[in-house]
Amino acid sequence: MVTPGTRAVTRYAWARPGDVSAFLGLMFDNVAQLIVFSTILIQVFGYPADLVLTKMLPGTAFGVLVGDLIYTWLAFRLARRTGRSDVTAMPLGIDTVSLFGLTFGALGPVYKQTGDPILAWQVGMALMVMMGVFKIGITWLAARLRDFVPPAAMLGTIGAIGVCLIAFMPMLKLFASPLVGLVSLFLILLVLLRGLRLPGGVPPVLGVVVFSTVAFYSLRGLGVVPGEEQALAAASVSIGWTWPIPTLGFLGGLDIAIDYLPLAIPLAFATIIGGIDNTESANAAGDAYDTRSILLTEGVSTLLAGLVGGVIQTTPYIGHPAYKRMGGRAAYTLATALFVGLGGMLGYLSWLVHALPEIVVVPILVFIGLEIGGNAFIAVPKRYAAAVAACFLPVLADVILILGNQFLGGAGVSAADLGGPAASSWKALELLAAGFVFSAMLLGSALAFVIDGRFGAAATTFWIAAVASFFGVIHSPLPGGATFLPWQIADPTPYATAGGYALVAVLVWGASFLPGESSPPTP
Repeated sequence: MVTPGTRAVTRYAWARPGDVSAFLGLMFDNVAQLIVFSTILIQVFGYPADLVLTKMLPGTAFGVLVGDLIYTWLAFRLARRTGRSDVTAMPLGIDTVSLFGLTFGALGPVYKQTGDPILAWQVGMALMVMMGVFKIGITWLAARLRDFVPPAAMLGTIGAIGVCLIAFMPMLKLFASPLVGLVSLFLILLVLLRGLRLPGGVPPVLGVVVFSTVAFYSLRGLGVVPGEEQALAAASVSIGWTWPIPTLGFLGGLDIAIDYLPLAIPLAFATIIGGIDNTESANAAGDAYDTRSILLTEGVSTLLAGLVGGVIQTTPYIGHPAYKRMGGRAAYTLATALFVGLGGMLGYLSWLVHALPEIVVVPILVFIGLEIGGNAFIAVPKRYAAAVAACFLPVLADVILILGNQFLGGAGVSAADLGGPAASSWKALELLAAGFVFSAMLLGSALAFVIDGRFGAAATTFWIAAVASFFGVIHSPLPGGATFLPWQIADPTPYATAGGYALVAVLVWGASFLPGESSPPTP
C-alpha cells in the first residue's frame, strides 16, 4: 500500500538489452575521439608516441571514467527520486570542439615553439586544471541560465550540432565508400528507427556492426573497396598497465598556459552551454536532471583528468534522447566508463580502433545526430520552429569553415591567399562560425522572445550579443575565434558587429510600442 502523499516506488531497471546498443554508440564515439587526438599529436606535430599513449591518453580517458561513473549514479538517484524505472543516464565523453581547438591551437604550437614535449604536456595539463576550476566555479551561475533561456534556443542549438556536426560530417565518410557505407547506415537506421529484433536475441547495433565489419574486410580483400590507411602505428606500443597518478606536474606549464586562456576559457564555457542544452534535451525526453549536478560533474571530471595527465576536457554528450530510444538505462554509461577508463590504462583502445573500420562505426553517429535534430523540432510548440531553425545557421557556418580549410589545405593554399569577393565571404564565414554554440543560443533565444512578443527580453538578448561580440566571445575576427580586448587589435570588426547588435536591440525595444498580432503565452 502506498501512503497518501508519497510516490509509488518502481524498481529501477538499470540494465536492459538496449544498453548494449547504447554502450556501443557511446563507446565508439569516445574511442574515435581518443584515437583522433592521438593521431594529430603524433603524426601532425611529431609528439613522442610513448608520451601520448602512456601519459596523455590514459589521463584523458580517466576523465571519461570519472564523469560517466557519476552520471550513472545520478541516474540511480533520479530513478529513486521519481519512482520511475525507465531513467536513462546522461552520456559523457571527450569534447570534439576542444579536441581540435586545443591540439591545433595550444598543444601543437607549444611543442613547435619549445621543442620540449614534456613542457607542452604540462601546458596541456595546466589548461585542463584551469578549465576544470573555471567550470566548477561558474556552475551555479550557469545553471540558472536554464531559467531564462527559452527551450527552443537550447534544443535548437543542440539539434543543430546534432544534424550538422554529428550526422552530416560522418555522412561524407560513408559516401567515400558507399558500397559498405550506405548498407551499414541504412541497416543501423532500420533496426533503431523501427525497433527490429534480430534472431537469437542478438543486440541490433552489435549485429549490424559485426555484419558490416565482415562485409568491409571481405570486399577489401577482393579489391572491391579501397583499403583504409591506418592513422596510428599502435603495433609499436606494447600493452601494459599505466595507472593515472595525480601529480603537480601541471605547475611546470602554468606560466605558458596562461597565455592560452583566451582560447581555453571559451572552449570551457562552450561545454557549459552545451551541458545546459543537453540537460534540457534530457528533460524533453522525460528525464529531469538537476542542471547543477550535470555541470558540476563535467567540471570535476575535467579537473581530475588534468591532474593525472589528461589534455582534453570532458563534456556531457549530445544524444541522450537517442540513447533513450535505443533502450539504454544506466548500464551503458557504467560500461563505457569502465571500458574507456581501463582501455586508456591498459592500452587496448588503439588496437580496437585499428581492427574496427571507421565506416562501420559512423552510421551510429548519423542516427544519434538525426534523432537529436528531430527531437529539437517536436519537443517545442510548432510556433517556435523558426527559432529552432535559426540555431542551425552559426553551426552550418562552422561546418563549411571546417570543410573549406580542408579544401584549401589540400590545394596548398590558405585563406590568406584568397582575394576579392572570396576573401570577403571567407571573413564573413569565420565571423559567423566563431563562438557558434553561444551565438546560436542567443539567436534562437531572441527569435523565441520575438515570437512571444517579449520585446524587452529580445532587446536584452541582443545587448548581450553586442557585449559578447565586442570582446570576441562570438564573431571573433582572430584566428581560432580567440577572445580579445578590442582596443588592442587593429581590426575594426568588433566595433561594427557590436554596434549592429546594439542598434537591433534599440529597434526591437522600439517595436514594443507598435501594434501586432497577439501571441499565446510562453509555456
